[in-house]
Amino acid sequence: MKLAVIEGDGVGKEVIPVALEVLDAFGLDVEKVPLELGYGRWERTGAAITDEDIDLLKGCDCVLFGAVTTPPDPNYKSVLLTIRKELDMYANIRPIRPLPSIKGIHDRTDFNYIIVRENTEGLYSGIEEIGEDVSTTKRVITRKGSKRIADYASKLAGSRTNKLTIVHKSNVMKSDKLFLDVCRQSATDAGVTPSDELVDSFAYNLIRNPWNYDVIVTTNLFGDILSDMSGALVGGLGLLPSANIGEKYAFFEPVHGSAPDIAGRNIANPLATVLSLKMLLEWHGDMAEAGILEEAIDTSLNHGICTPDLGGKSSTSEVGEFLANYIKTRVKHN
Repeated sequence: MKLAVIEGDGVGKEVIPVALEVLDAFGLDVEKVPLELGYGRWERTGAAITDEDIDLLKGCDCVLFGAVTTPPDPNYKSVLLTIRKELDMYANIRPIRPLPSIKGIHDRTDFNYIIVRENTEGLYSGIEEIGEDVSTTKRVITRKGSKRIADYASKLAGSRTNKLTIVHKSNVMKSDKLFLDVCRQSATDAGVTPSDELVDSFAYNLIRNPWNYDVIVTTNLFGDILSDMSGALVGGLGLLPSANIGEKYAFFEPVHGSAPDIAGRNIANPLATVLSLKMLLEWHGDMAEAGILEEAIDTSLNHGICTPDLGGKSSTSEVGEFLANYIKTRVKHN
């Protein structure tokens, strides 16, 4: 496996080394390709990402990404949006499942749902006009984009409980009617039972009763908001992993941002990044390793080896050291 490694900005420079330490503990055949992208590079060179960087990424199988700062500057080219679009990674996958001993806003922890977010168009289409008095962003919904995300979500639902929830706002935004119709047809063709909800009422229902949902498919902005909101259900954004999947490439990153307020203090929670690594291993077919990594995470939490945001006293690097040592022991005894 040829893996592009991007630390990015802020705490990305602390959580990615932890993930690499964990990955190295397995002794897998991985060629790492380090690449500097993001706000720090933009400040220094005037370019957060270039065409040459995209070519380098296309020469790799997948990407492990930390975090990036995106300033409110119209001249700044979003690193994440650029990579998603150029590598055509149309599906953003965000699993929401509580971890042992970590509770969110509910006492119940018997939920396990996945948000499948369209990743290349919608309000993140990148088609914008910025003016002094009027600024506009064009929301793009296409049949092609809707169908491939619907097909992905329907296939995923078919491998789980055969339930698919389509989230939209077609009562106000008529462009969502196309998305809704395509998703319904795709689910029906796949033998999956679809239901649909308006995004505002769905957000309320999801927070109140997360155990009622399994696979959720929605458009770009809605998926972004709903998945971040879901952090409240599992104990924080520091526990949410994600994957960006396309036909040829895959990109794995924690949901949280660069968190400049805690950067450099060695207290950032690395578990979202490590869980993203678990998704990477599963994508690559390394299921045994992914299982051992899940064991390592569960064991660390059950022993109270966690960062201050989870009530622990361990540093970022200490959590990584524990996970890596656990994995080395398991691999040695297999």
